[in-house]
This record gives sequence, structure tokens and C-alpha cells, in this order.
Amino acid sequence: MKKLPLLLLAGLLALIVAACTSPVTPDPTAVPQATLAPEPTVAPEPEMLDIVDTAVADGRFTTLVAAVQAAGLVDTLKSEGPFTVFAPTDDAFAALPAGTVEALLADIPTLTNILLYHVVPGKVMAADVLGLDSAATALAGADISIMVDGDSVKINDATVLITDIETTNGVIHVIDSVILPPSGM
Repeated sequence: MKKLPLLLLAGLLALIVAACTSPVTPDPTAVPQATLAPEPTVAPEPEMLDIVDTAVADGRFTTLVAAVQAAGLVDTLKSEGPFTVFAPTDDAFAALPAGTVEALLADIPTLTNILLYHVVPGKVMAADVLGLDSAATALAGADISIMVDGDSVKINDATVLITDIETTNGVIHVIDSVILPPSGM
């Protein structure tokens, strides 16, 4: 019988201790560990491609790429370089008189000369163009003229639309028209 009062006393003591301690309430701003999002990661930089693969991946240069393939210049423009390419868009080729692209694809020497006229040896970034009024192209003896007028840059009669698309072997500048070498080239 002596044990019963001791058990009651121990139980009463446990209730008193429990009542005197502050209850644990969850922090409404705390996020349970199981629902935490993973640490953000930095997206890897896209891998740089060469001039040809960059033009293919872009999607605005399908006619230019087809012309480069027809002229046999793919290996040249995939080589170490560096090269600067003034790349006419598909819209630029579409603006040529009807039948011109087809005629060029049938005349590989002329097509090759026109394509080489769009290529400058070396890597010429937009900032470098500001001090130039011409540049020697890959077509021997044929220079392009460069004119800077405020925010506009002209390569012969073509306007530069987008500059400094860097590649592993040079740079591409997008132009709005096909430029033609001087007669007799």
C-alpha cells in the first residue's frame, strides 16, 4: 500500500513538470527539410561551335549553309581560322532577283567568289570595325567597304543587323543583304 501513494506522487509530479514547461509550437516560417528545394545550380555555358555549326544551329542561314556546302567551303569554314563572316540571312537571299540563288548553285566558281567575298581573314569584332573603312576579304584582291554612321554599320550596301556572334574559329556578323564582289572577280 505504501507504493500506491508513491506512484501517485510520481505521476502528479510528472504532470506538474509537464504543465510548467512551454509547449513546442512549430515555427510557421520554417520549411520542413523534406520539402526544401535543391540548391540552385548555375546552368553550364553552352558549348561554342565553329562558324558552320553555329550558322546551322541558328536557323536563319539555311540558304547560306546550302551555298557553303555546294561551293565546297565547309571544311575551310570549320578549320582553325580565325575568320570573320558577314552572314546574309535567308531573307537576304530571298530578296535577290528570282532565280539568282538557283543560278549561283549551278555556277560554283561564281558562287564560291561571292561566298569568299563575305569572309575576312582574322577575327574582327564590332569594336574593331569603328576604326576601319575597308577590309580585305578571302577573295583575293577584293576589299569590302565599311561605313559607320551613328549606330548603323554598312558593309558595302548591306546593313549589319547583329554583331559579334562568337564561334570557336572566329566571329559572325549578320547582314541584311548579299554583297557582291566587284565585276570581273
